[in-house]
Amino acid sequence: MARLLPDPTFYPSPELASEAPAETLAYVALLATENDGQRDALGVVDTDPGSPGYGRLVGKVEFPHGGNELHHFGWNACSSHLCGYAPNPHTERRYLVVPGTGSSRIHIVDTHPDPRRPRLIKVIEGDEVMRKTGYAAPHTVHCGPDGIYMNALGAPDGNGPGGIFMLDHETFEPKGRWEKERGPQHLAYDFFWHLGHDTMVTSEWGTPNMVKDGVNAELLLAGKYGNALHVWDMKTRKHTQKLDLGAEQQMVLELRPAHNPRRAYGFVGVVISLADLSSAIFLWYREEATGDWKTRKVIEIPAEPADAALLPPVIAPFSVVPPLVTDINLSLDDRFLYVSCWGTGELRQYDVSDPFNPIFCGSVKLGGIVRRGAHPSNPGKPLNGGPQMVEVSRDGRRAYVTNSLYSPWDAQFYPDGIKGWMAKIDVGLEGGITADPGFLLEFEDGLRPHQVRLQGGDASSDSFCYS
Repeated sequence: MARLLPDPTFYPSPELASEAPAETLAYVALLATENDGQRDALGVVDTDPGSPGYGRLVGKVEFPHGGNELHHFGWNACSSHLCGYAPNPHTERRYLVVPGTGSSRIHIVDTHPDPRRPRLIKVIEGDEVMRKTGYAAPHTVHCGPDGIYMNALGAPDGNGPGGIFMLDHETFEPKGRWEKERGPQHLAYDFFWHLGHDTMVTSEWGTPNMVKDGVNAELLLAGKYGNALHVWDMKTRKHTQKLDLGAEQQMVLELRPAHNPRRAYGFVGVVISLADLSSAIFLWYREEATGDWKTRKVIEIPAEPADAALLPPVIAPFSVVPPLVTDINLSLDDRFLYVSCWGTGELRQYDVSDPFNPIFCGSVKLGGIVRRGAHPSNPGKPLNGGPQMVEVSRDGRRAYVTNSLYSPWDAQFYPDGIKGWMAKIDVGLEGGITADPGFLLEFEDGLRPHQVRLQGGDASSDSFCYS
């Protein structure tokens, strides 16, 4: 039955969304391997500082299998449903859609009636996904005005092309490929859009065969991983531009467009440069005079010198720790950009009020391949992994980070094993970040946390049609 009024967690503009009540729960994807007998799960974390369970795992729904390689899950519906042309304005933000990049399964989790006790209500098996879409290794979920969008890294044989497909809002039935004309696009990773400009942007990583066994040094040094962005017309579903960032820029990952639908720019993180093992943030933007989309490098983060004896084999010959920027996030007011340096163990904050000239505001150092920075709750205990996935609250006052990237890559860069943790970062009104000493959640051995979603929405799960 349709609701009489839109979901109260939907907001017409990012400004109104930033005034929403603070989240009291977070949902986190928990990865297990097939070998240890554990099963993948979706965890529920208490984020209410006034609760006796604050900073603890207070619920968990286990999935039928381990080894799915759960990745970037998302809500079935969000604020984009308030767009004037949205066909489903009364859909609820109720279900979490959780893809497995390794298994190609899609798990549907119902967070009602009790958000602390979500229920697994449907599993779409990988063979059905591949048969109906022609894609495999689903990776990211975004709720759009006209359906649930998902992208996939490649084809059922593990090669390319990767691309986007859709699920029905009501039945979660896979509806087939999104693209009508893909042009030169072959590799895939993330996608997002500028609803105010009918434009989608996609990024590049590698095919399933290129990433499933870890970083392939031969492919990396040959510049075979993704190094470009692709621009699409959302109405016609046609490719319109390829934006090459340079052959040395390898693995172009997370996309964070401006939340204000009148603004035509966004940020993307690049994992590594073949020139010096640095990481970078590029800005993409629309040039008003021509209507063309362009890019510019606006942040560069250098690699840090290190004793080769302390480094894993994959980077030991270089005697440096690359930052390995694996996630970024943008606050709803488009002011602060957060950059996860998974290799060096650092979360960085930049003021991007002028997107062409970011200003470094501060950082929190946790974990790291060499640094092993401790959390303030236990200064004597080194942490492994590093800030990886980062999610920002709607009001911009809190960020949550987890430390697992992707199982085969975890093993390469942290060969002693990832001991999963989740930390909360407090944000000052005018910038500056600190780790909350009362919030470090360490998970049981064998479970590694990845994507975080916040109850009621967060900075990367909603898009808006009004400013």
